[in-house]
Amino acid sequence: MGLLLAPTIESLLAGDLDAASRAQGVAITDGFLTSLDDGFLRGQLRQARGPVTERDWIGRVMVRTEDGVVVGHCGFHGHPDRVGRAEVGYTVLTPFRRRGYATEAVAGLIGWAAEQGHPVVVASIAPDNVASLAVVGALGFRQVGTEETAEGDQWLFSHDGAAPAATA
Repeated sequence: MGLLLAPTIESLLAGDLDAASRAQGVAITDGFLTSLDDGFLRGQLRQARGPVTERDWIGRVMVRTEDGVVVGHCGFHGHPDRVGRAEVGYTVLTPFRRRGYATEAVAGLIGWAAEQGHPVVVASIAPDNVASLAVVGALGFRQVGTEETAEGDQWLFSHDGAAPAATA
């Protein structure tokens, strides 16, 4: 995983995949671009340009180790001190789903957050998102409540920072 870089985000906002690929050092595809919305990208750009303490909590590009192919993106909703919790988010591009990439990425994020002094990680998931429910289940998250969001009701899951149960 590599942090989304400010020049990459700027190029994505401009719709320039070639420049985004050069800036990030990996081939960024149209599928990657369409998996992101402008609001998300603008927020990531503010964070990338913000205080150094915020930058490591930015989104990451999920890159398959064996061949350098971009399979999705993951990261946190922002620095836990700013957003109130270490909340993970992730998207695996359609051609790469059901191969364990999200589970591996979230396991890495859990470990990284714990190293930063934030051992409790949460995930907010729509009740009908079977794939994401499987990811948090495989990693030992437990449901701790529900919350209303702009996307509708979500189930809230928490992980206590112990070694993830699986890394697929």
